[in-house]
Amino acid sequence: QVQLVESGGDLVQAGGSLRLSCAASGTIFSINAMGWYRQAPGKQRELVATINVSDGSTNYADSVKGRFTISRDNAKNTVYLQMNSLKPEDTAVYYCNLRPYPVSWGQGTQVTVSS
Repeated sequence: QVQLVESGGDLVQAGGSLRLSCAASGTIFSINAMGWYRQAPGKQRELVATINVSDGSTNYADSVKGRFTISRDNAKNTVYLQMNSLKPEDTAVYYCNLRPYPVSWGQGTQVTVSS
């Protein structure tokens, strides 16, 4: 099984930046793509960004396009999310998972953006 561990969340002021990491370990045969998700209090989990592990192609939710960048280090089985120009509405617990077939969710990492 694949285990996912997210890290890098913090409390930052609006306009600040953070870099999240997602380390995958365990029985990894092949991963087609990875995604970053977030869940704000009282809201459903939403997809923020995806990356194809093979060719590095990416996609972003409109709400983060131009501010967030997803990247990967295949040698380290790690996916990153660089978040710039953070807004209070970016406050959420951020998770990563495999796509298109997700595994058990990790504990996530809390991002709090103060105004």
